[in-house]
Order: sequence, then C-alpha cells, then structure tokens
Amino acid sequence: MLSAIVLFDRAVKKILTAFCSILLLMMVVFTVYSVVMRYVFENPPVWGDLLTVLSNIWLVFFALAITVRDNDHIALDLIYSYLPLKAAFFIRQFWKLVICGLGIVMIIYGLEAVETMGGKYWEMWYFAWEDGGLVFKSNYMPKKYAISIVPFSGVLVCVASLASILEDSLRLKAGTFKQTEEFDESF
Repeated sequence: MLSAIVLFDRAVKKILTAFCSILLLMMVVFTVYSVVMRYVFENPPVWGDLLTVLSNIWLVFFALAITVRDNDHIALDLIYSYLPLKAAFFIRQFWKLVICGLGIVMIIYGLEAVETMGGKYWEMWYFAWEDGGLVFKSNYMPKKYAISIVPFSGVLVCVASLASILEDSLRLKAGTFKQTEEFDESF
C-alpha cells in the first residue's frame, strides 16, 4: 500500500514538472514569436502577450504545488536548528497545516471566482464541449477558463501539504526526521 502511494506521489510530481516545463517553453515561444512579428514584420498578434501571461500564471500555480510537496518554500530552518527535535517537528507541521488552509481558501474562493467571473477575452479562440462533442469556438474565450487554475492548484497544495505531513510523521517515527533540510553548499 505504501509503495503504491509513493509511486503515485512520484508520478504526480513528474506530471506537474512536465506541465511546468511545457508552460515555460510556451512562454518563451509566445514571447519570441510576438517580438519577431512586432519588430521584423510589424504585425504583432493580439493574442501573443495574453498567452504568455496566462502560461506564466499557470506555471506559477503548478510550481506552487511542487514546492509545497518538496518543502522548498521559505522556511525558518535557522530557527529549527536551535530547537529540540520534537518542537521543530511540530512547528513545521503547523506551518504545513497553514499552507493546507491556504489551499482550502484557494479552492473555496477559486471556485466562487470561476463561477462568477464575467467577461471574455475577445482575441482568444477556444474549444467547448457541446452536444456530446468538442466544438471549436472562433472568438471570445470566457475569462473563467484562465482562472480555473486557482481551485485546481488549491487541491494540489492541500494534497501536497498533507503528503508532506505524513512523510515527516513517518520519518519521525522511523528516527530519520531532520530538523533542517540539507543545503547544497557547492555554490
């Protein structure tokens, strides 16, 4: 059972990392294309900057879940190193619960924002599910599609923080929990 959970955890991390890589590549491609079209051909696309910004936003929200899971977020490691092991453990778990609470806020208010978001991007085409099939819509993508990452990322952040709490708890029980993360001092 535990090996299946570890396998699932690794698969989710690889998928999120792949999404982040693709989104970063898309940002670069959209930016280069827009700059070339603007300065070489003097005909910039109206959608270039918007897709770059949307790719950046989605990248940040996917990366948030990865950093929460890997404990790469800002931490008070210097303070933890001066505390007794159990105190450092409980304080770290408290902050992970706070991050999980942030994920819950992202879910609740993200869903509300998606449901109530008005307006459309006039320069964006999109696909929609109608009459049992995928239909191409030529213009006016609803803005709620762009912010739908917020509740999705909230779910990922909650799961990541709970997985991190479970992992730390198992390490504490096994006697392998460390107060601070090891730093690579090869810089």
